[in-house]
Amino acid sequence: MTLLSIIIALVIEQLQPLSIHAAVRGPLRQMADSLSEKFNDGSHSHGVIAWILGVALPTALLAALSAWLMHTQALLGFLLGIGVLYLTMGFRQFSHFFTDIHLSLRRGEVEQARQILAQWRGVSGDRLTSSEVARLAIEHALLSSHRYVFAPLLWFSLFGPAGALLYRLAQLLCEYWGERTDAEIGEFGQFSRQAFQIIDWIPLRVTAAFFAIVGDFEDAVHCWRTQAVRWPEAGSGILLASGAGALGVRLGMPVHEVGQELGQEAGDPDNRPELGLGEDADPDFMQSTIGLVWRSLVLGLAVLALIWVSGWVGS
Repeated sequence: MTLLSIIIALVIEQLQPLSIHAAVRGPLRQMADSLSEKFNDGSHSHGVIAWILGVALPTALLAALSAWLMHTQALLGFLLGIGVLYLTMGFRQFSHFFTDIHLSLRRGEVEQARQILAQWRGVSGDRLTSSEVARLAIEHALLSSHRYVFAPLLWFSLFGPAGALLYRLAQLLCEYWGERTDAEIGEFGQFSRQAFQIIDWIPLRVTAAFFAIVGDFEDAVHCWRTQAVRWPEAGSGILLASGAGALGVRLGMPVHEVGQELGQEAGDPDNRPELGLGEDADPDFMQSTIGLVWRSLVLGLAVLALIWVSGWVGS
């Protein structure tokens, strides 16, 4: 049932992509703002309470509902799983940006590619070169494929609809609270960041392993072991180093923009150390990135199919 739910959700998402900003991020942002308004006094303990109400409680309620339906109305439980997966994952949440950037660079429309990348990342890049646009697009695609495809699918495979919901809620509250550094948030967002790091610890490494297996395995493992630790954010470093090695492309490295996410000059090598081996990024490597992500997904589905067959034979 799990494998079938995933396949159906993927097909539906390809045929009728969801506007995640309107259907998911908007309502969840309102919930996060409401919880922050009620509980944020800058303390860690109140951040824990808000996280429990915003993540743990909805996850527990969905787990109970899903278990009850699977025992009483299996078809409704099956449909619930598909619906939750459709809301919490999806290629189309990022693929249209990546495709449009790829086509613009192919046509030599660098300015158009810069504008699309800025819209996607929320960071201006008016001075980016063609290679830098391709490099940043590949980095963002690798990270997005993990957050919107592989991680929620893994949590769904392990714990059903509640697992996928847990991951998405924890990821968004980490984004809304945990990644803020202003005085207003204080220590309120610390727990959301710490909790998401724990929740994402295994999925990060599974995704990185998939990239290595379906790409250049030796280079991917080498980059993972030797380069990932130099990246400012450890989890992203693992994904980007493995993906860069698997593709045979160089990622990271200074770019001609201001890195708003880290509040540092993006031209600082300590902010963006070099990742990967091989050539500079270009539209050809963007095409290779698409292939890497799809091959990784096929590998994941094949693993689930083998587990299902083994369980069926064993029973």
